[in-house]
Amino acid sequence: MSTREASHAGSWYDDDDQELSSQLDEFLSRVPDSLNDNSLPVPGARVIIAPHAGYSYSGPCAAWAYKALDLSAAKRVFVLGPSHTYYLRGCALTTFSKYATPFGDLVVDKATTKELRETGKFSDMPPRREVDEHSLEMHIPFLWKRLEQTFGNDPSKYPPIVPILVGDGTEEEEKAFGQLLSPYLKDPSTAWIVSSDFCHWGSRFSYRPHYSEGGIKDFDAPRSKKHEILNVNPDWGELASTPEGPAIHQVIKVLDELAMKAVETGVHGQFYKVIHDTQNTVCGRHPIGVIMATLEAVSKDGVEEGKGKFKFVQYQRSSLVKQAFDSSVSYASAYAVV
Repeated sequence: MSTREASHAGSWYDDDDQELSSQLDEFLSRVPDSLNDNSLPVPGARVIIAPHAGYSYSGPCAAWAYKALDLSAAKRVFVLGPSHTYYLRGCALTTFSKYATPFGDLVVDKATTKELRETGKFSDMPPRREVDEHSLEMHIPFLWKRLEQTFGNDPSKYPPIVPILVGDGTEEEEKAFGQLLSPYLKDPSTAWIVSSDFCHWGSRFSYRPHYSEGGIKDFDAPRSKKHEILNVNPDWGELASTPEGPAIHQVIKVLDELAMKAVETGVHGQFYKVIHDTQNTVCGRHPIGVIMATLEAVSKDGVEEGKGKFKFVQYQRSSLVKQAFDSSVSYASAYAVV
């Protein structure tokens, strides 16, 4: 039995279980008790998108997705995140048996992991890389808190998890993984957590789009393309009539809104195109792409109106960028009823 240590506890979030519990309770208490005419958790909302930065940055935003998440029927929880620690093509599975948190350990669903591994479509995460990776870990304490609220203080009642890293892939490759995972999504006893931050703006991310001459240009584009406008044509409204035009943080919001609206269409290809056209640095674009492809595959069998598509309920940024030397990361939370 091997346990993945909570390597980011004590830095990205509190390693004291009481302090951490109080912090998560505080985040969740700030979220209204109802959204979109539904009390929380939203009945049948068993798929969420939530950010994965340090809790002081993204925790308040993530709480909106977690408070909407319906775990009442959950017998296993898939956790999909991007790889920040090594280049990955396709999807990779954990080799650990448990994931540690300051509260206790969540058990890995070894039967489901084995079943997925036997398809031959998944690689294994290198253990050291998996320990260093934060995109999955940052969701485990939040998940524990919501499982505790749903099932009480007996961890033996908590469903096991299926951690999956989702790496680089073409539109068709994402669709193939969506088709492969669709039977699991059809199972009403599965819940799904998709880990992603949105726009990473700043020189350290090599992405600094700004408003210029009616369009969006990137400070960090190659010299030969310095004046090339990104392939988007947003409606700036009154923002464009100001002497300086839209501020950088307003440009960031426009780019993120294009991505979020594409996600809400439920059309996987639309999201893929928006990311291609804007080059928005959505770090979880591939996990989002795979879950959208999975939802699309399930929807082909017919779904009730209002189901199978994400609804974004919160959007925040780490700072409001005004100067080229500033930086920020965007956070967004969404849920889907299946």
